Amino acid sequence: MSLSGADVRKLALLARLELSDAEVAVLGPQLARILDFVEQLSELDTEEVEPMTTALDVVNRWAPDKLHRSLTVDEALAAAPRRDESCFLVPPVLGPAH
Repeated sequence: MSLSGADVRKLALLARLELSDAEVAVLGPQLARILDFVEQLSELDTEEVEPMTTALDVVNRWAPDKLHRSLTVDEALAAAPRRDESCFLVPPVLGPAH
């Protein structure tokens, strides 16, 4: 898979990274190799492989549910850089806001 400089810059934007032209030139081929490997993995026949959540043979240790005091809306939003009456305000990630 080949990635254009625009593709690399779009990925960097989504990851909130600022890349120089030199970094874009270096990272483009590296990202392409990673995507090629992921594509290669998708060719594996996993029909007989049982789904799992971890490769380790472990048992989950669930803590008992206990009620605790929660933050109020004002406490939760106290340090928010941008907020409205009851929500965090964040920049759009998937496109311009409507």
